[in-house]
Parts: sequence; C-alpha cells; structure tokens
Amino acid sequence: MIKGIAHLAFQVSNMKASVKFYEEALGFKQKFVLYDQKNKPWIVYLQLKKDQFIELFYAHEPLTSNSSSSSYQHLCLEVEDIHTVAEDIVKKGYELDQPIIMGLDNNYQCWVHDPDGNPIELMEYGDGSLQLK
Repeated sequence: MIKGIAHLAFQVSNMKASVKFYEEALGFKQKFVLYDQKNKPWIVYLQLKKDQFIELFYAHEPLTSNSSSSSYQHLCLEVEDIHTVAEDIVKKGYELDQPIIMGLDNNYQCWVHDPDGNPIELMEYGDGSLQLK
C-alpha cells in the first residue's frame, strides 16, 4: 500500500544557491547530507514535513533547464494561504513566474522556479476543488 510521496530528487548546478532557495523561499529545512564512497558530498536532503523530502544531487555536468529529453514537469506544493506564501516569496527577493490565478481544477495557484529553472507550482485547494470532491 502506498502511503504518500517520500521525496522528489533533482540534480542541481549550484548546491548552495539551491539549498538557500528551498530553505528561504519555500521553508524546507536541511536534514542531512549523504557522502559517496570517496567521502565527497553526494546528496543533500531537505525536509518539508516529518516524512517528506527533496533530494538535491550535485550535478556532475552542466544542466540545461527544461530540456526536452527530461520527463520532469513540475513540483506542486500544497499551501494553506497562497496569498501569504506568494507575498513572502516576493519579499525575500524571488520572482513569481505567474501571479495567483484560479486553475481549471478550481484551485488557486501561482508558480516560481528554483535556481536551475525547475518549475514549482504553489497550490491552495479551492472550495470547488476537483481533487477534494
């Protein structure tokens, strides 16, 4: 039986900038770092809540944003109050890619991206949310 999503994993071109973004803009907390067999940093785990994480892998070659060869589309984070979250992100110096709108699924959403250009949807379930019906 599947209990939920344990983590999403991304390669990042600048670990310091990526950790700062996920911690500062989105409120994740760094939990631990895994080291490879040569004792080099390999993966940084960032925690969203008790059992949900994002893994950030050090990229070994240059990354290209939104490559057509990637199947990754976006990360969606559910938020309690999208207006407060969006305002907080902008106050911290990050730009929203799209302002808050009502999506076709009857949920409020806006978009931001991490330092590698990975799109992140912020979503607040609306009263008529199709997901909650």
